[in-house]
Amino acid sequence: MIPGPFSYHRPATLTDAVKLLSTLGEDAHPLAGGHSLVPMMKLRLATPEHLVDLHGIDGLKGIRRDGNTIVIGAMTTQHELLASEDIAKYLRILHETALLIADPQVRYRGTIGGNVANGDPGNDMPALMMTLSASYRLEGASGAREIAASEFYQGAYFTALEPGEILTAISIPLPATGHGYAYEKLKRKVGDYATAAAAVVLTMADGKVASCAIGLTNLHETPLLASDAARAVIGTSLDVATLKKAAAAAEAIMSPAADARGPVEYRKHVGGIMVTRALQRAASRAK
Repeated sequence: MIPGPFSYHRPATLTDAVKLLSTLGEDAHPLAGGHSLVPMMKLRLATPEHLVDLHGIDGLKGIRRDGNTIVIGAMTTQHELLASEDIAKYLRILHETALLIADPQVRYRGTIGGNVANGDPGNDMPALMMTLSASYRLEGASGAREIAASEFYQGAYFTALEPGEILTAISIPLPATGHGYAYEKLKRKVGDYATAAAAVVLTMADGKVASCAIGLTNLHETPLLASDAARAVIGTSLDVATLKKAAAAAEAIMSPAADARGPVEYRKHVGGIMVTRALQRAASRAK
């Protein structure tokens, strides 16, 4: 199908973008990579009267280390994440996850900000950001504010963004030295959303799990932190019984939709398997 009519705007500065969005109100929508918005416009599920293209704003791009934090501009593409030395050195799980997003053509255009900001439950980065204790910088006419990724997602396509606000940057604290990590994703084919996916970041001490965070993708209307599952593995060597307990705790909070990827019980079952695999692989990488 063909999108409805709209006016196109390409501001050169963040100030101009915020002013446009504030002035145009609910009839305007920011445009990042467009991989979620444009298909919805083609299906007439989204009908913005104005598109505010953020690609001309240089200040929204780039990756830098600021002390013990990695700061990523919202308009940084998945391809740029994969090419970054800082990401490869400090946040290998982010590199691993970006590589599993769609295909190279999508990764050249798709941005990390667009992936985390629009509240699509199928996107891979939101659950990972929650697992990594990331925070988002939101900027609007009233100024700037920081919000934890874990507090940002409120429902499918519904987030803490206020009208006129733009997500401009993502801050991720450096994981502990020697941490283990894994992002396990089951999908039907290259380019598809996950049937189920799980992110794990953990540390080990004396052969036992000392700390753990587990995030779940596309298994609820929002990304999830499987806190009970993470607590279940603390102090254990990830024996078979513990892995089963953790998978069951994760499955208990899953509420996926029945769709072409499978019925609810199947998706919960494979969600538990993704948690088990991610825990095992993360532990094998921990030092």
